[in-house]
Amino acid sequence: MDMWNRRLRGISIAQVVLLLFGSYGTSGEESCDSSLVSNLPPSSFRSSSQLSNSHGPGFAKLNRREGAGGWSPLTSDRYQWLQVDLGERTQITAVATQGRYGSSDWLMSYLLMFSDTGHNWKQYRPEDGIGSFPGNSNADSVVQYKLQRPVLARYLRLVPLAWNTNGRIGLRLETYGCPYSSDVASLDGSSSLLYRSSPAQSSTTRDKMSLKFKTLRNSGTLLHAEGQNSGTLLHAEGQNSGTLLHAEGQRGHSLTLELEKGKLLLLIRQGRGLSSDSQHGLVSVGSLLDDQHWHHVVVERLGAQLNLTVDDSMLQLHLPAAHFTHWDIQQLSMGAVQSPNSPRPGISKRNFHGCLENLLYNGLNVIRVAKDSSHMVTVVGNVTFSCAQPISIAVTFTDSHSFLQLPGAPEPSSGSVSVGFQFRTWNMAGLLLTFDLPHQGGVVWLYLSEAKLCLQIHKAGRALLELSAGSGLNDGQWHAVELISRRGRLTISVDTEEEDATMAHASPSFPVTTGSHLFFGGCPAEESSQECTNPFNGFQGCMRLLTLDNQPVDLMNVQQRLLGNYSHLQIDMCGIIDRCTPSRCEHGGRCSQSWRTFHCNCSNSGYTGATCHSSIHERSCEAYKHQGNASGYYYIDVDGSGDVKPQLIYCNMTEEQTWTVVQHNNTELTRLRPGANKHSAYFHYSSEEEQLTAVISQSEHCQQELSYHCRKSRLLNTPEGSPFSWWLGGPGQGEVQTHWGGAPPGSHQCACGPQENCVDPRHFCNCDADRLEWANDSGLLTHKEYLPVRSVVLGDIQRPGSEAAYRVGPLRCHGDRNYWNVVFFDKETSYLHFPTFHGELSADVSFLFKTSASSGVFLENLGIKDFIRIELSSPTEVVFSFDVGNGPLEVRVETDAPLDDGRWHRVRAERNVKEAWLLVDALPVAVQEAPADGHIHMQLNSQLFIGGTASRQKGFRGCIRALQLNGVTLNLEERARITPGVRLGCPGHCGTYGSLCLNQGRCVEKSSGFSCDCSHSAYTGAFCHTEESASFKDTTSVSYTFREPYVLSRNSSALPSSIYSDTTLRGENISLSFRTSQAPVLLLYVSSFYREYLALLINKHDKLEVIYKLDSSRDAEVLRSRARNLANGQLHTLTVRRLADTVSVQVDQNAREDFNLTFDGEFNAIKSLDLGKVHESGELDPEQARLASLHFTGCLSVVLFNSISPLKAALLYPDISPVIITGPLAQSSCGSSAPANPYTAENTHHLSDQSGSAGTGQPLVNAVRTDSALIGGVIAVVIFVIVSALATMARFLYRRKGTYQNQEVKVVQPEDSPEFAFNSQLDSQKVPSENPKEYFI
Repeated sequence: MDMWNRRLRGISIAQVVLLLFGSYGTSGEESCDSSLVSNLPPSSFRSSSQLSNSHGPGFAKLNRREGAGGWSPLTSDRYQWLQVDLGERTQITAVATQGRYGSSDWLMSYLLMFSDTGHNWKQYRPEDGIGSFPGNSNADSVVQYKLQRPVLARYLRLVPLAWNTNGRIGLRLETYGCPYSSDVASLDGSSSLLYRSSPAQSSTTRDKMSLKFKTLRNSGTLLHAEGQNSGTLLHAEGQNSGTLLHAEGQRGHSLTLELEKGKLLLLIRQGRGLSSDSQHGLVSVGSLLDDQHWHHVVVERLGAQLNLTVDDSMLQLHLPAAHFTHWDIQQLSMGAVQSPNSPRPGISKRNFHGCLENLLYNGLNVIRVAKDSSHMVTVVGNVTFSCAQPISIAVTFTDSHSFLQLPGAPEPSSGSVSVGFQFRTWNMAGLLLTFDLPHQGGVVWLYLSEAKLCLQIHKAGRALLELSAGSGLNDGQWHAVELISRRGRLTISVDTEEEDATMAHASPSFPVTTGSHLFFGGCPAEESSQECTNPFNGFQGCMRLLTLDNQPVDLMNVQQRLLGNYSHLQIDMCGIIDRCTPSRCEHGGRCSQSWRTFHCNCSNSGYTGATCHSSIHERSCEAYKHQGNASGYYYIDVDGSGDVKPQLIYCNMTEEQTWTVVQHNNTELTRLRPGANKHSAYFHYSSEEEQLTAVISQSEHCQQELSYHCRKSRLLNTPEGSPFSWWLGGPGQGEVQTHWGGAPPGSHQCACGPQENCVDPRHFCNCDADRLEWANDSGLLTHKEYLPVRSVVLGDIQRPGSEAAYRVGPLRCHGDRNYWNVVFFDKETSYLHFPTFHGELSADVSFLFKTSASSGVFLENLGIKDFIRIELSSPTEVVFSFDVGNGPLEVRVETDAPLDDGRWHRVRAERNVKEAWLLVDALPVAVQEAPADGHIHMQLNSQLFIGGTASRQKGFRGCIRALQLNGVTLNLEERARITPGVRLGCPGHCGTYGSLCLNQGRCVEKSSGFSCDCSHSAYTGAFCHTEESASFKDTTSVSYTFREPYVLSRNSSALPSSIYSDTTLRGENISLSFRTSQAPVLLLYVSSFYREYLALLINKHDKLEVIYKLDSSRDAEVLRSRARNLANGQLHTLTVRRLADTVSVQVDQNAREDFNLTFDGEFNAIKSLDLGKVHESGELDPEQARLASLHFTGCLSVVLFNSISPLKAALLYPDISPVIITGPLAQSSCGSSAPANPYTAENTHHLSDQSGSAGTGQPLVNAVRTDSALIGGVIAVVIFVIVSALATMARFLYRRKGTYQNQEVKVVQPEDSPEFAFNSQLDSQKVPSENPKEYFI
């Protein structure tokens, strides 16, 4: 189990400055803005060239007029530079530029470089992605730029990028800053420093170490600290891989810092053992730290929290508090692990080769103490207190046009070639080297392909030889390459001095020698006279240590045009940038990069976009429902693009509410074993704490069932005693609660107490009556602040005869306050304002709107120059515009249909460092890429305006809801309550979501959303989409009665037909689905009091027959369909429609068949509709008798007769609907090809409002749980008296002659609706009532 967690975050510029200079160097209280250049001698200035002596670099001082009034080079191009030597390392805080006096010469933009040695320059970047500084617009004005991060350097260089097009390069400059003091030690790989603390020094709960280092190599111990019991506490390594810092404490716990491949790694060990079992948490900070530039490291511990900072990246660690509360450091060694004991396994023996500066331990300058020859510090080996590093000249190939041309061997007749160099890059492909083969007419290409080193020799378009070596060479590390051809053997090698060295050999039949020129990185432009072909991409990266025939190449001579030729190169620097450290990929997206950009792989993260910023999941079950989704498991991202991870949650879409169901580890009724003093149960939820809190917070209502079944087991010991049982609920571990389900908080009661119906009036809980009969106290906990239930403690279970069981149901919430946070802007001048939106690197906005206006601004936030705005620019166009300093950008989405249609439309927009995109409804997303080298931080400072602008122009008129910015929902309703011109709420949702109600379901408006009324549908479910199907046996019958003959005499034919006018039909609309393997079978039979009838059956030939008898004095008419094989066991759909004498029949997808009856009559006084077997009484004609002899065996589904759903009524509401069920009737999913819902129980589970009673028998335990063993089995007790009473009531309401012999009544509980209205209006042309409470009519 991971004993600590971590979080990587970027720190602000102010924090970086504080870390860099707060502990040592110039005091933060002193000003650091003195002029640094004005008093320097001319010898401190150098330049690439000068136009004349009077234009020399020594005249480039701000506001000076000597010479020609400033510096101008001989030619104006991007290879010119001006360099200043400040004499010593200095803290530089600002730079100012000015054009050449009295001229048209000035810089419009430039690069700023710095160095300690005059070599190995490093570019200063004002902002990630921006490398240039703004210059001047004339020759006289001064433009000063205050550096966001002060620079420590001796040398400063300005490289012109752009200048006045009507002049030339001209420059005067000044830099500002202050002196910088430091203590430096240089270690040569075999030397070190050893510091021992005083034995009397006490341990602390707060410690801090800081240092700076620089190195060319990639391994070496920086610091090693030990305690007296020799347990490693902190260990860090440098030189690309190796120990930088190692600290040990008394308790044997360790922290290790290692520089591995240019990254600083942290490893924590617990105890003195160095096995993998005792190691925790390998993390990395920083990158490219072996670049021979200074890097700052701070390790700070406060209690159990450890902060590790490398340059501008910070890592926060939470350590095991029980083991890391004190460091107890006794010994520090720097540069190598030095210990009086023998080296322990696992401690790196690679020593540091480089420079250390200002090494501070709790304020003590260890290097200064060593310089003073104090007995506290021992100097081991050759340690010098200055920093002299070898000079390594690198060259940067900046783009696809870069190349370096060097002369080949003057006399290739020797027949040997030797070319060597080192390179580093992020690109997987690119040309490294090419040269012609003299006298062979061929060409040699050495290149990268799929991050492998490849060599090809071509002649006349044919590959004569191919080799490859190495892999993964695009990792940004330095890799050494050699190409050697000698004595007929050709070899290419990669990293021969490393453990993973690879080589490839060949013996070509021709000599491999260089031509007159070698080209590195690419070829000159096509118009160049040099012969060079490059079928590959140009190389982008760095090279150094170039050798030809084992002789080093002087790249400084190349820079001065004394050797070879080049283009688009930066010489004496490596400009590689790690764009993945820190990673811009959010939410666990995996970062990869090329030379120019980075890419984020968002697979399996749950997020999308160029930086994995926006969630692909909805924020609630309510949102999924409004997309037409049925019940099921869904990933819910409660805060969108925020830090909370998506969670898998069950959404139960009922007709009335959308329930979010969060399970825990024990939702079953759990039986307790007698004898224990107390029973404690703890509940672990499927969602993490942050997710759980967010679900409860944003829901309108939450509830959780809490039940206790008891037999001689008291619960709360009401009314006066201390409670035997209690539960804990709420955030975190929860707080103790002594009320039970159904009772208000603090009441010390159960549900029966406030209702005054406890079995013993002297107590407030049924169980507190302490009776021998089974009782229960059950109810819902509905106060969100006390949810969820974290644990229960049950106490009165130890007495003889005590028995108990408990159940804590899942957490169930409905309503999304964020999704339905909606306001209406009734004027174009009205708006809401909020605090400034902070989306510097990533900004996402999502909302829904509804309007009848043709245009208007949804959202706007301004800065000094930057801004963000989303607006409806026309009825068919939404525009997302913004500016982060690169000029305004727009992303537009045009729609075919107008957006001012009074329907809800969804808008989602995102801007990140790589791109901006806009999505409207389900239209294709519009994307606008960000500039490759542009500003990336959005700086806003004004208020955020919603529904309008600061100028009160182009305001939006309409509704906005569910407005979220970077995962945070703005509470529009709360702000609207105090803002004139903005109203709460926005009615009219069925215009948008009504189409989600299927199968004749009717959309019903609600204040927050809608619901589907399935009263007139044969289907059920949230969208009237769930088929109601049943399996029929040969004795099964479902009879639906339309009208009881309360006023009929025995001679019904003598009564006038007007009595039955409301049940007389001129047409029918019948639909159903069926599946059967038998024939003949009767599908449906409708009879009347006048012996008229309608029947649908499958005859013995497996064909459909529709039989009409609309006049008792005439023979029945039989209509036969041409559809075949209807008894083949497959699902078939049937539709029959009649209007007067015209009948249409359609089976499945077959063509519709039309028939005409010979009698244009009415279906008079219909009596009942039968499914399955018919129980017709009285005299029957031969055809009726034949029909009555039939039955149906198979599956019937979604039976609809006009607006009547008889099968739905029988399955769901048999006790309150006019149906008689005879024989076995089993509800099933046989009418659908989709599998049954595995969560059906959750769909239909509703806790009864009853608070429990006594004498109802012991509880039914579905999955019996005990503390030690499974008790008993599943015990089912059927209450015979209750069942008999229900049967008697049913017989009284729906008695029929001769229909109650041998009946089996299927009891299905109705839904949570006490009332149930009936509708006997069968005329399909009549309009139904506005809001009938019906589920089958």
